[in-house]
This record gives sequence, structure tokens and C-alpha cells, in this order.
Amino acid sequence: MSTPEIAELLGISRQRVDQLSRTDGFPPPDAELAIGRVWARATIERWARTTGRLT
Repeated sequence: MSTPEIAELLGISRQRVDQLSRTDGFPPPDAELAIGRVWARATIERWARTTGRLT
């Protein structure tokens, strides 16, 4: 998932995702591509559920 996809999933802005992604506890990206950092959907969903951002 890219930053815009995470933002859509969580209902927040891309800027907020960028802020969160730079905090301790946010999973590291699985890859850094030309389009930016990307994460596996399962990783983000697990993090979001653990932190109460997704039910």
C-alpha cells in the first residue's frame, strides 16, 4: 500500500499518514520505490487494529 491508499483506508489525509509513518511503532516500509514507500496491506491493517485506528 502507498501513502494515498493508507490514507483512504484510515480516512485521514496523506500528510497525516506521512507523519504517522515517521513515528515509533509504525511499521517500516516493505520497499522504497520510485512512487515512494510501500507497505503490505496486512501489515498496515494489523498496525491499525492494534492502535485502534481500524476496527
